[in-house]
Amino acid sequence: MRLRVKITLYGLLCLLCVPFVFPTWWMITSSMKPISEIFSTSPLPSEWTFSTYRQVFEMQPFAQQYWNSLYIAVIVTTGTMAVAAMAGYAFARIRFPGQNVLFVVVLIGLLIPSEVTIVPLFKMFQSLGLTNTHWPLIIVPIFGAPCVLAIFIMRQFFIALPSELEEAARMDGLGRAGIFYRVALPLSRPALGAVAIFTFLHSWNLYLEPIVYLSTPDMYTLPQALTQFVDNYGGPMWNVQLAAATMTAVPILVVFVLAQRQFIEGLAHTGVKG
Repeated sequence: MRLRVKITLYGLLCLLCVPFVFPTWWMITSSMKPISEIFSTSPLPSEWTFSTYRQVFEMQPFAQQYWNSLYIAVIVTTGTMAVAAMAGYAFARIRFPGQNVLFVVVLIGLLIPSEVTIVPLFKMFQSLGLTNTHWPLIIVPIFGAPCVLAIFIMRQFFIALPSELEEAARMDGLGRAGIFYRVALPLSRPALGAVAIFTFLHSWNLYLEPIVYLSTPDMYTLPQALTQFVDNYGGPMWNVQLAAATMTAVPILVVFVLAQRQFIEGLAHTGVKG
């Protein structure tokens, strides 16, 4: 019976994976099809072609755009992890007047859509001469509403840490900063891993803000660049777009598959109360 249950369970899981795996499979195989076969029902191209991948770099400065998304995502992820770790530890372990009220105010940032603040932020960065630069795409996610969820995750993780660890560190002569850097921060790697993954994905997939702030192809990020692969009549070149989308999505899928265990573990800790 155990073997039958396992076979049934794995069969059901494989069936449930189809709606998630098939679009990725279709994207990869269609990127190697001629444009005339894009909407054919055949799962594989009749003639495999890799010229679409060459066209991606010929039609756009795709390598530069790829680098733009990569370094922005790395900076945003690193900055968000630093801010969220310090803020989360402060809300979890440091008692000060108005602590809970301030935390509620911070959480309200999750309820504000980015579309509501995009115009005033654009006017502010325009007055500072920072439009068509990557600074808005770096500053806003680190110090704005996108960081709120990261702060919440880190706070919940630090609340779950036993207070005895801090007491032992304090007896060894460590101050507040020493306890944070030498005790709390090293133990928070699962939560930091979760924060790093969803922050990197959010920055990598950011679409509205680049459209608002950036205006030249050399400054574009990947989501904005994917919309630029069109023919002379303005129609989408589907196979070229899918080739660019494949090069954009596959590395992220690989990273997530390799780090999914740490991601799930980090999120699980946020539901534990101290």
